[in-house]
Amino acid sequence: MNKSKIRSKILKLRKKNFNENLKINCDNFFSFFQKHKLNLKNLGGYYPSNFEIDDLEILEFLEKKNCKISLPIIKKNNQMDFFKWSKNDPLKINKYGIPEPVSSKIFHPDILLVPLVSYDNDFNRLGYGGGFYDRYIEKIENIKKVIKIGLAFSYQKLKDIPINQYDKKLDFIVTEKEILK
Repeated sequence: MNKSKIRSKILKLRKKNFNENLKINCDNFFSFFQKHKLNLKNLGGYYPSNFEIDDLEILEFLEKKNCKISLPIIKKNNQMDFFKWSKNDPLKINKYGIPEPVSSKIFHPDILLVPLVSYDNDFNRLGYGGGFYDRYIEKIENIKKVIKIGLAFSYQKLKDIPINQYDKKLDFIVTEKEILK
């Protein structure tokens, strides 16, 4: 099955099975990163849309632990950058209907929470098809090492995700049931 057919199938499945009570446990998430001595000082999150698993609770939890939070702003040519954001900061709605920070302070996260449509056991990610995250990861990794964490519901997992040379692997995948490492 090609990427676009998989994407369509999983997005329908996600909409049908969406349950806002299915969440990633913040304490388990934080403990995992402490155990693996991962730097949680600068984190890039996302504002959930289109029935994605919600990371806002995690962002708020980590901000209380003195982590600096940022969210992406989409730019021309499917490019994006991350900008400082806090839960009380205003947001504006972009052309895709996704809230973005109004900040002008570019931010380079150490850890990137990545939304996805589907994933597999080899840490491959299927996104929405625009290449936003793959391009951003390519760009940020020329500046610094970034840990890439895919967030998803466990039912978004597939045996194999078709990939090409532009697709960037994730370092971890966190669902409401497990942490793949």
